[in-house]
Amino acid sequence: MRVAIYVRVSTKGQMLTQSIEQQIERLQAYIATQGWTLESEHIYRDDGHSGAKLNRPGLDSLRDHAALAEFEQVLITAPDRLARNYVHQVLIIEELGQRGIQVEFLDRPMSNDPHDQLLLQIRGAVAEYERTLIADRMRRGRLSKYRAGKLTPWTRPPYGYQVDPDHPRDPDLLQLNEPEAAMVAQMFAWYLEPQNTLYSIAKRLSDLGLPTPSGKTRWNVASVRGILKNTAYIGQTYANRSYPVPSKHRKSALLPVGPGVSSAPRPEEEWISISVPAIVSQQTFEQVQAKLSLNQQMSPRNNKSHPYLLRGLVSCGQCRLNAMGRMQRKGYRYYVCRGRTDALRAAQGQRCTARYSPADQLDELVWRDLCAVMTNPEIIGYALERAHGGHWLPQELQAQLEALTKAAKQLERQQERLLDAYIANVIQLAELERKRKELTQKQEAIQKQTSQLQATATQRIALSQVAESIESFCAQIRPGLEEASFEQKRQLVELLIDRVIVSDGEVEIRYVIPTQPEGPHVPFSHLRLDYRKK
Repeated sequence: MRVAIYVRVSTKGQMLTQSIEQQIERLQAYIATQGWTLESEHIYRDDGHSGAKLNRPGLDSLRDHAALAEFEQVLITAPDRLARNYVHQVLIIEELGQRGIQVEFLDRPMSNDPHDQLLLQIRGAVAEYERTLIADRMRRGRLSKYRAGKLTPWTRPPYGYQVDPDHPRDPDLLQLNEPEAAMVAQMFAWYLEPQNTLYSIAKRLSDLGLPTPSGKTRWNVASVRGILKNTAYIGQTYANRSYPVPSKHRKSALLPVGPGVSSAPRPEEEWISISVPAIVSQQTFEQVQAKLSLNQQMSPRNNKSHPYLLRGLVSCGQCRLNAMGRMQRKGYRYYVCRGRTDALRAAQGQRCTARYSPADQLDELVWRDLCAVMTNPEIIGYALERAHGGHWLPQELQAQLEALTKAAKQLERQQERLLDAYIANVIQLAELERKRKELTQKQEAIQKQTSQLQATATQRIALSQVAESIESFCAQIRPGLEEASFEQKRQLVELLIDRVIVSDGEVEIRYVIPTQPEGPHVPFSHLRLDYRKK
């Protein structure tokens, strides 16, 4: 029998007590006693990856190879090595089972017997409960230490500080790294000189050959700005300043979305102040913040004195980054790719070679095309019919609905098994109520997602009806096109154009046309789910 093995550890402590190699040795010894076949490429491992998430490279590789039927069984030391979350365990086991692949746990052999399945579920639920409990205790413990001034909020100290090797997060043992601290003070002084900018300081530091805080050889503007805005250098740092939220923006509309998670600031009254050694004075820090604020207001990206019709909507087709408006000498305006002007990319030999796009010509070209689309709505109808081809429910949507349906059925089975466990006196009433509440919340979340997807799936509106709404919209817009002011043109462009992509003289315009009454009142960029920043 061809088998594969999966091993995982998530923390340094686990690496000491149960290393990856120890798990592999145990599994290989068991495979030898059974006379099974294990090939080296079918050893899947995740070093330092938490079992609370499914996003693990070793597990992803295992699932990919399972889809190719490269083995018949997966051997794992224990269920919590596969996943801490019971729902994740069931998801992986059922996914592999559908491909004819069995999962066997060395420490806790399981069969298809209902009692064994119930025991597996209870163990998974306990592991999930323990993980949640440990995470909450650690969070509360950190907050307590923050308030007592016994813990710094950094995993790595800011540039200019050095920590005690045995107690790296103890504020009382934090010391200045004298050479770096002197350079920090010098950076503040440089920035206050009239002609200096963030870029000039970054260039000067790079020319001096000083390593960056991360050990690289090339400084960039973001690193310098981060140092100049860090309150630690006046002796005060803060913990509990932010919390995770879904992202709303991303660096480029043409690049992958990323995890879709960002951070938002908490109210200042929730911040926890921690004292550290100071490097610069309060007065110097405030002067630097004032200059940073003024320069940001006067930055070309925030300077709207020069009219750019497509501001924020142009992307480079070569490197997929955004293109910014820039005024050159003699009054010539261009859209310039960020990859062409970024000093760091240039130093790394990655400077974009795309040509500057004359703003006047590109603005005029896009506006003429927009007017042509508005005066000929049959173009939109043809594009709509070609894009959808009569199939309003894509395969991705079907797959999502099927996955949610399976998840809902799994949660229903969990509710039934949880009740069986209570009847058998395996768990107490309080535990039953707590777990049922958690499962109910998950069921409600899945039901909400299902309803949203079904609402999308039911948009099987006849093309003729959509065409009628498009014709109505175009009829409202058409009369004002010839006499529109720049502000009116800008509003229309923001509403109807998703992205303008320029590639060596070729221009691709991506439109979006509202087909419902509320559409013209909401800019398209506010509706796009893939406008997210890493």
